[in-house]
Amino acid sequence: MGDVAEVYHACYRRLVVQLFAFTTDLAEAQDVVQEAFARALARPRGFAGIDNPEAWLRTVAVNVVRRRWRRRRVLDLILLREHPLGDPPAPDTDLRTDLTRALDVLPRTFREVIVLHYYADLSVDEIAAALGVPAGTVKSRLARGRAALAARLDGYEVARA
Repeated sequence: MGDVAEVYHACYRRLVVQLFAFTTDLAEAQDVVQEAFARALARPRGFAGIDNPEAWLRTVAVNVVRRRWRRRRVLDLILLREHPLGDPPAPDTDLRTDLTRALDVLPRTFREVIVLHYYADLSVDEIAAALGVPAGTVKSRLARGRAALAARLDGYEVARA
């Protein structure tokens, strides 16, 4: 699976689903996955030398999202200082599942590991490598994220390990 077009056809939808769970915004998920593929196309040799193109693309897309979130946070702080806003309008929740809504309100660090573990089916070590944090941090965030989700989802309990 070295050709970018071949990888695109094999992985695009799966990556968009994973990034949608990560961002809870379909348009943003599509955009960051497309940006990851654009970066692959910009590489002189495409996926040559990359053992797992899908994992590489996922890491690039997650990093793009994280960079955007940092930029938005800074921009929001600047804009709020100049023009404080009232409450934001309620999002249209008719098409969103309980889980998607619960993920959306989790702290970003918990949402990242939950999505990468359960939606992308990555191991703790793979998540640690993708996010650049220790494996123990990933385990802690998974445990806290599961507990936070259970508290937001009626009828669900955290399984004891």
